[in-house]
Amino acid sequence: MKYKIIKPCKELNSFIDFYWELKGNELEKQWERVFPDGCAGVVMNLGNTCVTDNGLVSMDFGKTYVVGAMNSFKDSFIDRETHLLGVCLKPATFANFYNYASQNELTNNTVEFEKSNSFNVDKMMENPFKHFDHFFLERIKSKTNQLQSVINDIYLTNGQISIYELSKRNFTTVRQLERSFKKYIGLSPKEYSNIIRFQNALSVIKNTNHDRSLLDIAFECGYYDHSHLSNEIKRITGLSPSLL
Repeated sequence: MKYKIIKPCKELNSFIDFYWELKGNELEKQWERVFPDGCAGVVMNLGNTCVTDNGLVSMDFGKTYVVGAMNSFKDSFIDRETHLLGVCLKPATFANFYNYASQNELTNNTVEFEKSNSFNVDKMMENPFKHFDHFFLERIKSKTNQLQSVINDIYLTNGQISIYELSKRNFTTVRQLERSFKKYIGLSPKEYSNIIRFQNALSVIKNTNHDRSLLDIAFECGYYDHSHLSNEIKRITGLSPSLL
């Protein structure tokens, strides 16, 4: 499997994290697991039909799909004829480009886009990343992210902040924060914070010495104990910590 990442043009850096391309090869046919990161995405299939969402959804050639934010893992089957191109949007920026339903209607789902929101197949075949830049530059409706300051607070604390404290820092109510997160991200503020905390723990586990205990990592990352961390990893990834 070949996977590469390309950064968008500088005018889109505030809204798009990266573009990506995935191609299968003759030697590998496998289920590929993706962990939640709190972001929505857009995908076009330029290969054979690709099965995703743990076997529940088939993505067909030439069609564009929106992928909602996830709160658990997602498996896709990759074979030698797989060819996917996608866009990883930054948190809460979907509404900057699309008029669509509240994001909580898309949570954990992959949904086919109507033609007006789809990428052009010919242009994608010719130069996909240039087409991505052109497509999103033409569609941008607002340069304001309604939740940016809240998201910054969550990242700065690695997800270790209470929702009450978040609302207090950002001069809003817990209830309003809940509504805004469901609308613009598709997750509750607590779910989103848990994902950021998990991503931080995952990074620590992968980059730490093997002689460091899971209990130490759990305390550093804001979990009650090693069982709390282990259970959260299993819930989000479907794997035990030793398999990460």
